This record gives sequence, structure tokens and C-alpha cells, in this order.
Amino acid sequence: MKNKNKKRDIVALVLVIALLVMFNYVGSFVFHRFDLTTEKRYTLSDATKELLKNLDDVVFVKVYLEGDFPAGFKRLRNETKEMLDEFRAYSDNNIEYEFINPSENVDKKQQNEVFKQLYEKGLEPTNLEVKEESGTTQQILFPGALVSYRGHELPWQLLKTQMGRSSEAQLNNSIQSLEYEFASCIRNLSVTVRPRVAFIEGHDELDTLSVQDIADALNEFYVVKRVNINQQLNALKNFDAIIIAKPDSSFTDKDKFIIDQFVMKGGKSLWLIDPLYTSPDSLRKNGGTLAVSYNLRLEDLLFKYGVRINPDMIADMQSSAIPVNVAMRGQPANIQMKPWIFSPLIMPVANHPIVKNLDVIKVDFASSIDTVASKGIQKTILLQSSKYSKSILAPVRVDLRMVNMPQDEKQFNNPYRNVAVLLEGQFESLYKNHLDPKIAKDSAIGFVENGVASKMIVIADGDIIRNDIDYRSQKKLPLGYDKYTNQTYGNKNFILNCMNYLCDDSGLIGVRARELSLRLLDKKKLKNERLKWQLVNTALPLFLLLVFGIIYNIRRKRKYTC
Repeated sequence: MKNKNKKRDIVALVLVIALLVMFNYVGSFVFHRFDLTTEKRYTLSDATKELLKNLDDVVFVKVYLEGDFPAGFKRLRNETKEMLDEFRAYSDNNIEYEFINPSENVDKKQQNEVFKQLYEKGLEPTNLEVKEESGTTQQILFPGALVSYRGHELPWQLLKTQMGRSSEAQLNNSIQSLEYEFASCIRNLSVTVRPRVAFIEGHDELDTLSVQDIADALNEFYVVKRVNINQQLNALKNFDAIIIAKPDSSFTDKDKFIIDQFVMKGGKSLWLIDPLYTSPDSLRKNGGTLAVSYNLRLEDLLFKYGVRINPDMIADMQSSAIPVNVAMRGQPANIQMKPWIFSPLIMPVANHPIVKNLDVIKVDFASSIDTVASKGIQKTILLQSSKYSKSILAPVRVDLRMVNMPQDEKQFNNPYRNVAVLLEGQFESLYKNHLDPKIAKDSAIGFVENGVASKMIVIADGDIIRNDIDYRSQKKLPLGYDKYTNQTYGNKNFILNCMNYLCDDSGLIGVRARELSLRLLDKKKLKNERLKWQLVNTALPLFLLLVFGIIYNIRRKRKYTC
């Protein structure tokens, strides 16, 4: 009997070993990973997998998120490592990484030198307050990474900060963005032919210095030029996208026709239009100005595409602040920060990839947009004013003394005014059935009356893309930086996302729409039931193991006792 059982056990062991060898052999040819999470957080998108499959060299990542820090940052570190491992698995081991503690050097001078180098390379520091028995200490973290490929390097900011969001929500949103941000870095480093983007000029658009910061940022991903159409039919021929940044003079019919045909042939466009003229010089010198309508002659073109920019100005109680002298005349200056209703702060709430998880965006003297019927065009609202906003029809009196007037919440009764709209589809030409037949049929002109699929974004504020300037040094300040509050808003990331969405044919930006559930512990319940759950998680498993051992021994004795 014993020999029979022994023989059976040996056969079973041999079969198990044979099966394991067979599975390992098959596994060396067939690759598959199983994601058992509810939201499939470890399942990479098809666009990301395709990107990784085409890598022909090693991508090296230096992650500066190592050391002794709170649980939230440890979670971000662990999620980053798991994402990098996932990328490596699909890239045929073309992803390599290391985690570095930038604060490990005890020499403060050398440590500060490392911090300076990381900042100059584009990584933003986070000042963390750590509670200790002796009090609180400040700890500087660089929650980011440097991604290198074929001699080129890009910064990757892991932590996405957002005003008004809890630290848990910010960390969760940062984790949601890991795949898109890392894949974007790889794509921008590996792309051989970059899309061409033109800043249109010739209609008193923002000058080079006023858009220098966003132009520098775009230059990392695109070939950026400034182009004066000047009624030249082929002026936009070699470009993939155009940016029309706050023009303040009329467009000629021929320039409008050239832009229209650019759109018809699949060109992408970003419109940043101020329908009202507000004089900053008068506001600064005289304390007030009158905002009046421009005559840009773009209304018919945009209306045909599906939007109407209204000749109004949005006032919003959710706004930024400006410094104002509140002292009486003849008294020493008393500068105080006061809310300025004509500088709304917009919190993106849409779930679209362009604005998902973005920080607050600041606009100045913005107008509202209405969508109009346009066959075959899909319209998506990207930015809206707050619940406590209103629109004032032109002409609008803008006076700094308004900051001292109490605002009646009941008067802000026109909420959620559209400020930015995405249009997608096959646009119809403004000039369809309006051209002389000879011109329409001229092969040299190549008129197209029904366009191919394209996209455009219309924003009723030109200042959203304008960076401030330090006039003493004639140098640009970062886009979105408010020199009065030292706060940096999300304007730059918003414009970059707009251009990425318009120009991205890989579908990679769709990854930003992924939603990860934020499962937080009930802190009140945790505090009240702390001992109970500690016992459940420590004593209960030991008790169950003890019971199992006793039962197992009793059964074994009964089985083998003759």
C-alpha cells in the first residue's frame, strides 16, 4: 500500500514539474499580463503599447522620489515604480530607471547645488512641512524625473498640484496622469518629424516677447514659426496648426479665405480672441477705461464653424486679486490686495483630456461664447466661469475704484458662461456658394467647400496665452505667473494640452481621461475603532491559524491511528 502511494506521489510530482516546464516554455513565446484591478489601472492603452513597441534604444529615467517622506509620497513613488515596470515589460526592456534621493548629501552647499541643477532642468520643488516630536521641519522634495533618450532629456513632473484640492485628491490625480505624462515624454523624445505650428501675425497680434514662454515650451514638441499671411495663398501650406493670439485689427477678406481653406484642408487652429478693447495704459494711469468692441471681421467665419463670441465682458466673484492703494488722499500709501472681478479664476471641471486634472486658470477681461448650429460639428465646452458670474454688454466701464465697492451676490446671476470651446468635425467653408465660379474652379487656388475632418479651439480671451514681462530686464515671466500674488496658474499646461490635442494623431492624449477611484479611509471611524481593527488584522489571523493547526492535528491522528 505504501509503495503504491509512493509511486502515485512520484508520478504526480513529475507531472507537475512537466507542466511547469511546458508553461514556462510557452510563456517565453507568448506575452500577456493580467490586470485584476476594477479600473484597469495597470492596463496600458493601445497607443502607449504601440509607442513602446517602436522604441529602438533605451529610455533612461532618473526619478527623484527616494527618501524618508509621508505615506502619500511613498504611494506616488510606488505607483511610479509599478508604472515604469509595466512600461519596461511592453518595451522589450528598453526602459531603465533608478530612484535617487536628491537630499542624501549632508553637505548643504552641495545639496543646494543639486537642487539648483534640478530646478534649471525643469523640475519644480515642493516644500513639505514634516511634524516631529521637537516641532516641525521643512523638507524640500523634487517629485519629478528626468527622462533621457538618444542624448536628449525632458523633465517629467510627477506631482500635479491643484488649488482648492485636498492633498489626497492631488496625489490621486498625479497617479492618474502617470501613463500619459511618461508616454508623452517618450513620444516627444523619439519623434523624428515634428508638427509645424505658426503664430499668425499681421493683425497686431501679441508680439514675440508676449508669447515667448509658451513659444519656448511649444518648441520642445513642435517647429514653431511666426507667419504673416499677407494675402499669400500658400502662406500656411506647410503648417499643421496655427495660433491666432489676440489680434486687434481687421482681417482682410483674402486672409480670411486663406485661413478658411487651411481649415478645410485639415489644418488645426487655436483662436484666442478678445472682442473688446481694454486699454491697460488708461487703466494704469487714470484708474479706469472704457472697453469697446473691436472690428476684427472674424464673426462670420467663427459663426460658420459653430461659435459666436459675444461683445461682452465676464465679471466673476471667483477672481484673482490686485494691489490697490486704499489710503485717503494726502495720506501715506496703504497697498492692499483686493479681489478684481474682471480677472476670473476658472477651475476646469470638464472630464475632457485637455482640461482633466488641470490647475486653476486665470483669464483677464474675458468674454463669453455661445455655440450655434453647425451641421456635423461636435462642440465640447472646456472652460466656464463660476456659479457667481455675470456678463456685461459693451461698452463696459472698467474702474479700479470698483474694488472698494461691496459686491452683491444676487447681481452675479448669469453663471457658467462659456469661455473656451472645442469644435471637431468636417467644417463647411464660409465661401461655399459665395465665390465667382471661375475662382472656385481655378486649379491654382484649389478651392475646397467641404472640409476634411479637423479640430479647432476657440477661447474668448487673448490674455490667457500672454506672459507678463519684466520691463527692466526685458525678460519674460512664466506664463500663468501672477506677479501680485506670486501664484502660478495652469495657463501654460492648458495651452500645451490644447496644442497636443489638436496635433496628436496617435490618440495618446485620450489616456488623460482615465479615472482612478480614490478610496480613502474614514478617518473618524479609524480613530474611534482603531484598537478593534488592529486586533482584527493581527490577532484574528493568528487565532484562525491556531484553530486550523489544532483541527489538522486531530484529523491526522484519527486518520493514522489504527
